[in-house]
Amino acid sequence: MTRDVYQLYLDERVKIKQLLRSSCSRVCLTTDTWTSLQRVNYLCITAHFIDNDWKLNKKILNFCPISSHKGESIGMVIEKYLLNWGIDKLFTVTVDNASSNDVAIIYLRKKFNPRRGLVQNGKYLHMRCMTHIMNLIVVEGLKEMNKSVESVRGPVRYVRQSPARLQKFKECVVVEKIECKKILCLDVCTRWNSTYLMLNTAQNFERAFERFEERDTNFRAELERGEGWPSVDDWTNVRDLRDFLEHFYEVTLRISDTSYVTSNNFFDELSEIDILLRDAQLNSNVDFNVMAIMMKEKYDKYWGDIDKMNLLMFVACVLDPRQKLKYLEFAFSEMSSFEKAFEMMQKLKESLYELFDEYKFHFIVFVANRVCQHMFLLVNHNKK
Repeated sequence: MTRDVYQLYLDERVKIKQLLRSSCSRVCLTTDTWTSLQRVNYLCITAHFIDNDWKLNKKILNFCPISSHKGESIGMVIEKYLLNWGIDKLFTVTVDNASSNDVAIIYLRKKFNPRRGLVQNGKYLHMRCMTHIMNLIVVEGLKEMNKSVESVRGPVRYVRQSPARLQKFKECVVVEKIECKKILCLDVCTRWNSTYLMLNTAQNFERAFERFEERDTNFRAELERGEGWPSVDDWTNVRDLRDFLEHFYEVTLRISDTSYVTSNNFFDELSEIDILLRDAQLNSNVDFNVMAIMMKEKYDKYWGDIDKMNLLMFVACVLDPRQKLKYLEFAFSEMSSFEKAFEMMQKLKESLYELFDEYKFHFIVFVANRVCQHMFLLVNHNKK
């Protein structure tokens, strides 16, 4: 069985190599590192490209051990495996915001530029993972609302600690005639989306928790020894926070979908987040004001400085025929000051012209080849 599986792997590897060799498009990479419980470091490299039939392909090229999480080590491993696959035309490399990845990108620029494998000498190579930035923004905001979140996490953890408690809680739900069919779920503190799912479920069962307190004498006492019993204000904060986080949760689902190209949607999502954070700063709740300010500062750290942005996110939006440059012009003026919007539009136009000049010749050759192919097929058809 082992031999058969390995042979299948080798056969598929040959097919993918042939597909990559015959593809006219550049390859986009996503890569991340992970450490196992045995303290072994691993690196995953995934290629995204459009084949000659205009189909989007996603292929995991390698899942391999690496010596360390240092930037140069990551860069060397990526280069090694790309050469093994025969890939020398890169468009972007999407990574999270760890500083070691900055070093890895610099290493890849240095190695691939002499081979003319990058667009604009690697100017647009480094693509920061939008989902990871979203995670940083939301986690920053949750720090301010941590007390209310902890006060609700405590009851959820207590109920889920044993099947007997969970069954007793379900009986309380029936007595209170709560129609919600969801099941209490405990979050993972490092994943804000799981915190959202926990709050989204728990806020339906406030009355059931109060009923459960009457049936379990240890419930309230144990909570007060830890995070504390959730007050009316805590439940109000949790419901408001749940409504607020729902927007970020839905945006994350849209931008992390892998079945279609999402870069043309980035600008809409960034605009939505910016407007949401500005509106939240006007909330009458002081805690929400502070939370929104902290989140906006984190947002501006990545998307508030034009020089730090990868303009490909906006270029992709412009190239989408449904969203024209005038729309961007209007949206930028709505989002920010006139001077900042004007500067953004100037840089965006410069980037478009640079990309156009670089691809113009290749595009003409590509079209000419396709026309010749069609003419050849027509001639053969007429002969038949």
